[in-house]
Amino acid sequence: MRPTLGEIFGEPIPAYFSMLMLGYAVAIYSVVRWAKRTGRDHQSVIDAGLASIIGGVIGGRILHVLADGYFWDYVHLCTDPAKVAWHITKGQCTTAEGIWDAAEQVCRPAARDCLAWAKFYNGGLAYYGGLVVGTWAAISVARRDGLPLLKLTDVTSVGVAMGLFFGRIGCFLGGCCYGLVTEHPWGVSFPPWSPASEGQFREGLLANPSLASLPVHATQLYEAVGCLCISVFLSLWGPRHKRFDGQVALLFLLLYAALRFGLEFLRADDRGLYFGVSTSQWISIAIGAGVVVLWRHWSARAPEPAESAA
Repeated sequence: MRPTLGEIFGEPIPAYFSMLMLGYAVAIYSVVRWAKRTGRDHQSVIDAGLASIIGGVIGGRILHVLADGYFWDYVHLCTDPAKVAWHITKGQCTTAEGIWDAAEQVCRPAARDCLAWAKFYNGGLAYYGGLVVGTWAAISVARRDGLPLLKLTDVTSVGVAMGLFFGRIGCFLGGCCYGLVTEHPWGVSFPPWSPASEGQFREGLLANPSLASLPVHATQLYEAVGCLCISVFLSLWGPRHKRFDGQVALLFLLLYAALRFGLEFLRADDRGLYFGVSTSQWISIAIGAGVVVLWRHWSARAPEPAESAA
């Protein structure tokens, strides 16, 4: 775990957000290369990419606030900070300019912060929210500029899968999205006061969050490797087997939804549970159903491959 990657002019560089932006840059670069290679307006592609970044951050942050289990913390930070508990040491509480609650042994915010929910750069973005809003923003710009939407989504999907690889590395460095406790030799222990340590303390698995976490599944790295494999697979599969525009994008959505649905069973961080199924799993199910419908519809409209001469 390494929350920061150094400093610039005395300000820390957040590892999670830096890797997230690197992932976006990789995705946009791959599409710009396609635009130049096919003689299309690459500036329009860059505009669509920038729109997807802005929309992705907004959507990811909104879904995080609503579905990741922190909604009331953000509300109380604005209305009554005394109801918010920061599980940090007394010394860290002083540094953070908080108020130490000796009875509960927790730190309380010293002042209201009605904009805490919007401070995405401090971490806290839900991928599916970013995918939906970011995709909508990019499609809006692409339509405005007359770009071929389905061809564009096919190319973008390969880059997005690769971008997710870097984004999940950022999650691992930031310590979020951690997994369940495991006895397997590849389990990872996060340092004291990490999200994993605090979560295990709240569950009664650790005596104090100042201890290193018990070994957990590195679900961030599992997903990173899975997304890397998806990106490589799509880049090899698409040129040889694609039958209709949009097919690569649909395959990406289906593969990622299956990957995410499975990995959710190994996740231990707060992310919202409804009827025993996480928010991301419900979204994965909806995406899978949508892919099946669109695949049948788009494939029916695709021209039949020409028969080879006898």
